[in-house]
Amino acid sequence: MQLAKFEANDGQVVKIGVIQGDQIVPLEPGRPTDRALSRILHAKESTFAPEPTGPAIPLASVRLLPPIDAQEVWGAGVTYLRSKVARQEESEQGGSFYDQVYTADRPELFFKANPHRVVGQGQAIRVREDTSWCVPEPELALFLSPDLRLVGFTIGNDVSARDIEGRNPLYLPQAKVYDGCCALGPVVTLAAAMPPTDALGIRMVIHRAGAPVFEGETSTSQLARRFDELIAWLGRDNSFPDGVILLTGTGIVPPDEFSLRSGDEVQITIDGIGTLINPVVQGPSASLNQNRRGS
Repeated sequence: MQLAKFEANDGQVVKIGVIQGDQIVPLEPGRPTDRALSRILHAKESTFAPEPTGPAIPLASVRLLPPIDAQEVWGAGVTYLRSKVARQEESEQGGSFYDQVYTADRPELFFKANPHRVVGQGQAIRVREDTSWCVPEPELALFLSPDLRLVGFTIGNDVSARDIEGRNPLYLPQAKVYDGCCALGPVVTLAAAMPPTDALGIRMVIHRAGAPVFEGETSTSQLARRFDELIAWLGRDNSFPDGVILLTGTGIVPPDEFSLRSGDEVQITIDGIGTLINPVVQGPSASLNQNRRGS
């Protein structure tokens, strides 16, 4: 089963629906402040059974929203060999740190975003105004309940300013956390409905002026950390009363000479979930206000 958070054309009510081919079946009405998606994802199977509240609607006629309610978004870094190598290459002073964390017992875990910094399908991810080297990072995202059960999966884009992070590892929060820095979607695939997650294909294509300028692919078989390992470390001395979404790291990194530009489009496809598509903007964060409507 795949769930999505959406607005109908009237733009008045946020709803949750089940994806059925090219249609979506509403499950329950809501308002922007409701946490209907979390109630479904976090409930025990025996205690919550969402019921349809209306007829199927063509997906093309609705606006998909980021599949997030009040959860924090966290990230795991240097979980693929390609990421370790890229971080060593970009870093002016901290290259050895990335080599050490790749093989250490303790993984790199960092806060990535709260809901107002997250965009969804078709909404613009943002390049910081003060960076000249920014890349998308396609990642498998885990939906975790407040008791840290793995309940679903979506696609994540951990947009990062590589020049800021590379200048000094202590600048990581500024490279990672800002308005429009994270995309999630387009849907949530429930854990029980996913294909085997140990070898999921992950693909990314970046278009510029209508033509591909970068293509890359990897597989979760290249992930150096197990999901349960990352989840256990994330939960150490930490609590998430609203649940948490964990990005599991990237194995696709564009070449050093590449940087996102306004007008680019990033497409990320992960087996069992679908394709997340986002245009790119660079400019004041106020330009993203239209993305947050309904989130």
